[in-house]
Amino acid sequence: MKKSFVCFGLLLAFSFSSQAQIAKYSNAFLSIGVGARSLGMGGAQVATSGDVNSIYWNPAGMCEVDNNPQVAAMHSEYFGGIAKYDFGGVVIPLDKNADKKSMLGLGLIRFGVDDIPNTLHLLDANGNINYDNVSSFSAADYGFFTSYAREIINEDRGDKVVRIGGSAKIIHRIVGSFASSWGFGLDVGVQAKLGAWRLGGVLQDATTTFNTWGFHFTDADQAVLAQTGNVIPTRSSEITAPTIRLGAAYNFELGEDFTILPEAGFDITTDGQRNVLISSKPFSVDPKIGVEGGYRNIVFLRLGLCNIQHQTDDVGKKITTMQPNFGVGLRLNSFYIDYALTSPGSAGNVLYSHVFSLKLDIGKKQTNSRNKYGRGHRHRY
Repeated sequence: MKKSFVCFGLLLAFSFSSQAQIAKYSNAFLSIGVGARSLGMGGAQVATSGDVNSIYWNPAGMCEVDNNPQVAAMHSEYFGGIAKYDFGGVVIPLDKNADKKSMLGLGLIRFGVDDIPNTLHLLDANGNINYDNVSSFSAADYGFFTSYAREIINEDRGDKVVRIGGSAKIIHRIVGSFASSWGFGLDVGVQAKLGAWRLGGVLQDATTTFNTWGFHFTDADQAVLAQTGNVIPTRSSEITAPTIRLGAAYNFELGEDFTILPEAGFDITTDGQRNVLISSKPFSVDPKIGVEGGYRNIVFLRLGLCNIQHQTDDVGKKITTMQPNFGVGLRLNSFYIDYALTSPGSAGNVLYSHVFSLKLDIGKKQTNSRNKYGRGHRHRY
C-alpha cells in the first residue's frame, strides 16, 4: 500500500528541513506578490507602489496614500483552481495634519489548498478499504503584516520626497492537524521621488526569517506511517535568507491626459544559485520590467515581464524564456477595480490565472486629480 500514501508524503515533504539551516525558496508563498496592478506589471513595484499594497511591496510607499484610510482585497486561484490566494489590507494615517506623514498598515495573506483527502486510515483493522475513513484537511500558509511608514523629506512642493518604512510579519503554516509552524521576519524599505524619477529599495527578511515546525501525529497515524515505510517527522526549523529588491521608474506625461510609467526592478537573492537571468553564488539577480499607461487617472493598461530563465527545449537547445503579464484598471472616484492575467509558476511551464483586486479610499472627497504623479491633487494611485 505504499503507493496509496505517495501524495500524502509529497505534501509533507516540503517541511522536512535541516535544523536551523537556510532553506532555498523558504516561505515561497510570500514571493508571489499582491494586487492585480502590481502583478499585471510583472512585480516591478518597489519604486512606484503607493497604496495599501505597499504593505507587501515596499512599506515606505504607504505614505503615498492620502490623509484617509484605504482598504484593499485581492483574490486569485492558481493551478487550475486547486490553490486559492487571497490578500486583505488597510492603511490608516497617524497624523493627518502633520507636514510629514506617517502611516500604519495591517495586512493578511493566505495561500492554501483545501479539501485534500486524508487516506492514512483508508484500510480498516481487517485490511479492507473503507472510504468512510477518508477525511479531508487543508494545507495553508498565512502571513500577517504590521507596517509603519514615515516621510523624512518633503520639499519643493512634493518634487523631492524621501520615505522610509518597515513591516514586521508573522508567518503561520499548517498542514491539517498534522503539522504547523510559526515564524517571524522583518522587511525595511525606502522610496525617493526626485522630479519625475521614482527610486526604491527593500531589504526583505532583513534579519532572516526563522520558522519552527512542530508535528502532531496521533499514535494511530504514526503506526500507519511506520507500516508503509514513511518517515515520521520530528521538530525542525528553517531560515529564510534576505532578499534585496531594487527599482527605478520615470513618469512620462503626454499632454494633459495621458501618462506612461515604466519601472525596472531587480530581486537579488542570497540563498544560493537560482535559475534566473543572472545566476551565481551566493547572489542571483532576477529582473522584472513593467509599464503602466494611464488616461486621466481613470483607465489604466499594464504590461510586465518576469521569470526570465535559462531552459532547455525539446531538442536540447539552450533557450531563454520569460513570462509576459497583462492587466487593466478602472478608477471610479474613490473606488478602484483591477484585473491581471499572470502566473506564479516558471516561464517554461506557465499556467495563467485571473487575478482580481478591489481598493477603496474611505471618506475621500471626489477630486478632479489629473494623474497619479501630476501637479494636481496629492492622491497617488
